Amino acid sequence: MEQSFFDRMITHLRSSCKYYTGYPKDLGPSRVIHFKSEREFVQLLQQGHPVVVAFTIRGNYTKHLDKVLEEAAVEFYPNVKFMRVECPKYPGFCITRQKNEYPFIEIFHSPEQAADQGRVVDPSTTRYSVKVLPFNYDLSAYGFREFFKRHGIQTSDRK
Repeated sequence: MEQSFFDRMITHLRSSCKYYTGYPKDLGPSRVIHFKSEREFVQLLQQGHPVVVAFTIRGNYTKHLDKVLEEAAVEFYPNVKFMRVECPKYPGFCITRQKNEYPFIEIFHSPEQAADQGRVVDPSTTRYSVKVLPFNYDLSAYGFREFFKRHGIQTSDRK
C-alpha cells in the first residue's frame, strides 16, 4: 500500500527538520542533571560551563519543559549543562531566587574567582562571581541557541 501525501510529508518533516518536536526522539541517556545539593551545584559551576537551571513544580507544563530540557541538554552537551530543581523537594534553594511563578529558568555562567572582599573568615573558602540571567526566550532548543548567541555564551569548542 502506498503512503498518502500526508504520511510522506510527515516522514520527510521528521527526518529533515531539526526543530520538529511532535514525536519522541531517541536522545540517548539523559543529560539533565537533577539538583541534589547546593554543594554539588557550586562544584558544577566551578567546572566553568554555563548552567541552565529550571526551577520546577509538578504540573502539565513541567512535562513539556522536561522534554525541551532533555533535547537541549543533548544538543549543547558537553559545553552547557542543564539542571532541574524540583522546588517542593528543595524549597530553600528555590526561595533564594525570589520568584513566585513556577516553572522558571535562569542561566548561571562566567564563574570567576571573586577578589577578596574584606576579611576572609575561612581561608579555605573560595568565592566565585557568577552572572545570572533570566531566560525569557522561546522554550525550545532553538530558543536556547538564540539566547546563548545574544548573550555571547559559548556553546561549542569552536573559537
